[in-house]
Amino acid sequence: MLINLINPNTSPGMTECIHQAALAVCSHGVQLRSVHPTQGTPSIESYLEEAIATTGVIEQVIAGEKLGCQAHILACFGDPGLDAARELAQAPVIGIAEAAMHSASLLGHKFSIVTTLSRTLAMSEHLVHKYGFAQRCAGISAVDIAVLDLHNPASQAYERILKACQQAVEEQGADTLILGCAGMADLNQRLSQALGVPVVDGVSSAVGLAEMLIRCGLSTSKRHAYALPPQKCYTGWAAETINPI
Repeated sequence: MLINLINPNTSPGMTECIHQAALAVCSHGVQLRSVHPTQGTPSIESYLEEAIATTGVIEQVIAGEKLGCQAHILACFGDPGLDAARELAQAPVIGIAEAAMHSASLLGHKFSIVTTLSRTLAMSEHLVHKYGFAQRCAGISAVDIAVLDLHNPASQAYERILKACQQAVEEQGADTLILGCAGMADLNQRLSQALGVPVVDGVSSAVGLAEMLIRCGLSTSKRHAYALPPQKCYTGWAAETINPI
């Protein structure tokens, strides 16, 4: 079983963090193609950066398809390029935000999301509505730590995320919590033990869902919404990347 684990930003350190989080929950025999785009942005914290990252996601999805990957995971909480990737790929494509929300909804009545910067709160809110979880989301909060500072000890990331999670449980009434950034993927077990409630990491959830879909022989429907795109002659970056498909 070969899974294409894509970090949509260009940070090698983030790719390694995501890889280790996925590796910890993989079943025996699962292989991970853990990659990031060849060009793009080192972190994704705005709509512009999300748009830029989408081209790299498409690049790596197509590369994974050519290598025979049986599922693709987009390891950024904004799920950049998810719909476009589902159009292009024959294998299932899973975004970690959507995977986390589905998982959290199975573990409690209401979930809260704790993410990085306040400027990304609206992005998470839009996804909650897009995926149909508005009635299950108790709230979304930010710790105002940049993505690339999450592993800097000076940022006190764990302590600040723990405090935000406690407030979500006590003030928002959350039964379960979702970590709103792939860079937090290594914190879920530690936070779960400290808080006594399930803390869902989207990377781990996406790996589990990907394995399940592969075993069940299921993939994205090619009727209607995610049908293959119309055949056209692209120019620019897409000429070499997409035209051969």
